[in-house]
Amino acid sequence: MATLKVPHSVPSAVEDAETLRKAFQGWGTDEKTVIGVLAHRDAAQRLQIRLAYEELYEENLIKRLESEIHGDFERAVYRWIFDPVERQAILANIAARDGDYRVVIELSCVNSANELLAVKQAYHARYKHSLEEDVASQTTGDFRKLLVALVGTYRYDGVEINLRLAESEAKILHEAITEKAYNHEEIIRILSTRSKEQLNATFNRYKDDFGISITKDLTSESSDDFVAALRVVIRCIRSPQKYFEKLLRGAIDNHGNKDAITRVLVTRAEKDLAEIKDIYEKRTNASLDEAIRKKTSGDYEKFLLALLGN
Repeated sequence: MATLKVPHSVPSAVEDAETLRKAFQGWGTDEKTVIGVLAHRDAAQRLQIRLAYEELYEENLIKRLESEIHGDFERAVYRWIFDPVERQAILANIAARDGDYRVVIELSCVNSANELLAVKQAYHARYKHSLEEDVASQTTGDFRKLLVALVGTYRYDGVEINLRLAESEAKILHEAITEKAYNHEEIIRILSTRSKEQLNATFNRYKDDFGISITKDLTSESSDDFVAALRVVIRCIRSPQKYFEKLLRGAIDNHGNKDAITRVLVTRAEKDLAEIKDIYEKRTNASLDEAIRKKTSGDYEKFLLALLGN
């Protein structure tokens, strides 16, 4: 469930564009108005505002925002204002360039097959080359094999599962983990090609047959980066909401990792942030709103809290 709150009576895109223009004029920027408009409009409405603003003032709204606001607030608004598909393409490009395997895994394993395809098409249109080639050019060895396989896949999205296959592939995974063959081609094949329903059946069988969850088995065996990447793959497939809650909790605890906090709130506010928030508050017995207030400040804090439904 989304946390984004859109008013029942929303001004037209032209009216919103005019309101933003007024917020930019005069001495300084009226950040409260910027938040009041943009943090309370859905993706389709934000796109219409961008188009109306450009038509009215012959100026790109995103570039104007970049010149008007700064720091963490600007980065959060920049990521928010885009259509979710285009946003993921931008995040993927930054991640590929910086070698951030976690973001590449998220978009590969949380999205449906058609959603991932749409992101890759947007990526191709925006950067004039493919996500696969950029990931391949910026990684090496086992990471390259895993990440290219994940971004290049088109998983079956149906609910059908094969229990015998789940049993046999749970055994394959367990044998590879027991032998510490984490880069085994069968691990990469299974995780990158099977449907999410099939993989969840396999993970369930793993726990039933071997008395431990596959993620805990991986945690107990090794803490190297590639094994950590395998755990991210499994968690994203197993339960995206629990994965994002864990990521958010770690970011808040780790001196307020603002990039991760921003990414979770911006990318999930129109999807399932209410569920993530609920999981966080049950796990920590603390308010997510209060945690955000303690780790952020100023207009950045106000914007994130608006996305949380405040």
